[in-house]
Amino acid sequence: MPSTATLTFTDRLQQRIDAADSLLCVGIDPTIARMPEGVAPSVDGVIEFCVNLIEATKDDAAIYKPNLGFFVGLGRRGLEALWEVRQAIPQEIPVLLDCKIADIDSTAKGYATGWFDEFDFDAITVNAYMGEDSLAPFLQDAARAVFVVCKTSNPGSGDLQDITVQTDLTQPLYHHVAKRTKTWNETYPATVGVVVGATWPEQLREVRALLPDQPILLPGIGAQGGDLAASVAVGTTATGTGLLCSASRSIMYASSGTDYADAARTAAHELRLAINEHRPRG
Repeated sequence: MPSTATLTFTDRLQQRIDAADSLLCVGIDPTIARMPEGVAPSVDGVIEFCVNLIEATKDDAAIYKPNLGFFVGLGRRGLEALWEVRQAIPQEIPVLLDCKIADIDSTAKGYATGWFDEFDFDAITVNAYMGEDSLAPFLQDAARAVFVVCKTSNPGSGDLQDITVQTDLTQPLYHHVAKRTKTWNETYPATVGVVVGATWPEQLREVRALLPDQPILLPGIGAQGGDLAASVAVGTTATGTGLLCSASRSIMYASSGTDYADAARTAAHELRLAINEHRPRG
């Protein structure tokens, strides 16, 4: 069922970017083993921890990005925890579920219903390996967005993504994927963006040249050590927007003590300012 929201995802995201003067995507990747001092090492503790982090970072976040894998890793109550975390995020801040899913269209419809209609996530990450029909169920609502895996931040991303393919010209596979997302963005109601890692700034530059206006999710600027300055310089649109710079562990675990929320607030604020230092203004 399409969302009843009247604004497109692109509109909502831009409103939030403008209101917070931020391109910061705050990742939420909780593990019980890393609960700070004073927080119980349990699913209830994880919920408390995440809710407090959201409250601490909400002024600096353009978007939040819970990662499904970490919640599944909590076991049977993991989806309950994900639900509680989703409910704690202020309505004006978009939420992107990092789940990197794709399947045949009938299965994809189930995922779309669950993540969009039931959990009310504004956006998800997807894999395009199974083709357009596997993504179509996610692309039917203008209030939603999908971010297609394109050139990821992990060291082994080149195993498939850098393979040279022959289409209308010889090009790396991630170029072909980027171009297909442009077609889908023009064809379907939903916003279609891509995922490109900050560990590959030259490839990010190439993708931005192919996709002048589409949103790019940029993982890898925190604990993975991606090049923030270079990525922001080449990854933003001509108006200095369109790039969601994602950091998780460097914010969440800025402190392992009872001051973890204050430390996360400081880390998020400082990272937002650092991103803006390198951000062109249209």
